[in-house]
Amino acid sequence: METVIILVFVFGYLAITLEHNIKIDKLIPALVMMAISWALISLGIDDFSNWFDSSTHNLLENFGLMEHEEKMHLMEETLLHHLGKTAEILVFLLGAMTIVEIIDYFDGFSTIKSAVNFNSRKKLLWMFSILAFVLSAIIDNLTATIVLISILQKIVKDRSVRIWYAGLIIIAANAGGAWSPIGDVTTTMLWIGNKVSTGHLFGYLFLPSVLCMAVPTFIASMLPVFKGEVELQEDDGKAKSKFSSTMLFLGLGAIVFVPIFKVITHLPPYVGMMLSLGVVAIFAEVYSNSKFAISEANSGEHEAHASHSPVHHSLSKIELPSILFFLGILMAVAALESLGILFGFADSLQTSMPMLGTELHGEGVSDLVVLLLGVGSAVIDNVPLVAASLGMFSEPLDNELWHFIAYSAGTGGSMLIIGSAAGVVAMGMEKIDFFWYLKKISWLALVGFLAGAIAFMFTRTIF
Repeated sequence: METVIILVFVFGYLAITLEHNIKIDKLIPALVMMAISWALISLGIDDFSNWFDSSTHNLLENFGLMEHEEKMHLMEETLLHHLGKTAEILVFLLGAMTIVEIIDYFDGFSTIKSAVNFNSRKKLLWMFSILAFVLSAIIDNLTATIVLISILQKIVKDRSVRIWYAGLIIIAANAGGAWSPIGDVTTTMLWIGNKVSTGHLFGYLFLPSVLCMAVPTFIASMLPVFKGEVELQEDDGKAKSKFSSTMLFLGLGAIVFVPIFKVITHLPPYVGMMLSLGVVAIFAEVYSNSKFAISEANSGEHEAHASHSPVHHSLSKIELPSILFFLGILMAVAALESLGILFGFADSLQTSMPMLGTELHGEGVSDLVVLLLGVGSAVIDNVPLVAASLGMFSEPLDNELWHFIAYSAGTGGSMLIIGSAAGVVAMGMEKIDFFWYLKKISWLALVGFLAGAIAFMFTRTIF
């Protein structure tokens, strides 16, 4: 039965990658493989000998000895656990996207657009890469990608050029998220799990992360696509809202507040994001009711939704297909994780190649194993791979192994567009083709990943 479930995942994965060839939206195979995988688990529950308890990160090897009712109860609890964790991401994503759309409602991004007084493609590339690197460390790589691609869409007119920028934003955002405890969900897992501390995380990973961003950006800046000047979006002739700058800084400030709220309250990030959305929505409602909020020159566009609140209007513009795609792919991966398949994959890497690599971590874990986990995070999801490593390895706090895992899992996902949350959301927002990314961006991500890994091997000698 496990083989059948793996085949369902493989065929579903292929359907997602071939979205543009088979003319079926990627959310459909994602939802279908999720539902079929869990249905097969339910129907064949008595055939499985292992079960991975995600709530405790432990592999239950006595699962086969349990009664049928106990197995069904555990499966339902596990499904609910994964749904809860997935819902946290989706609700967080909904909040961040809504805040971005509210900013756009008040034409807030025009403030940034007007600040960009150059149209050199190379300068724009470095600007977006550095912004992605810094913002992802502060507000996490997923939100940084949403914000920056929203700004990119307001600045760069030509989509064929814009998707190149989006590809480099993905690499930079994942690199920036790796060295911050709140920058990437996997780094956060290791931080919360008391495996890494903030100071050592910065010391070990800042230089590797900078190189992981800077090397691909430098190479890309030499490519013909980034030569010359970019065609900027033309102004639409509408009068700018007097509140555009206020809403821009309020919205971005509210997003930056989310990790602060998490540190203070120890609540999941989506709670802080809902608070931030509520605060931004209050100001949006107040400003939209002001007769000065929208100039009469804009009346043509806004009469259509004059009777609606800016929050309702912003919610109507959210990419729901991307949200459903997230649901499908994360819950499908959760099915593989629950059967211990991903745990077995990580364990087999450790046992089959314990002595490969130039340096060993702890009890015979080689650099090559950790690097392969990074490559694996591009194909599967980095969250269950890190969850499996938490259960597999027993090294103490701030052991170099945990920092290398944080780097590999955080940046390895850039090698495929569906290998990271930042890539998935960019794929949805810009309709980027899987194979286009594979041909044009993946090799840049690989070069950056290896450059950072070499830098890590150097920096760890200092510690």
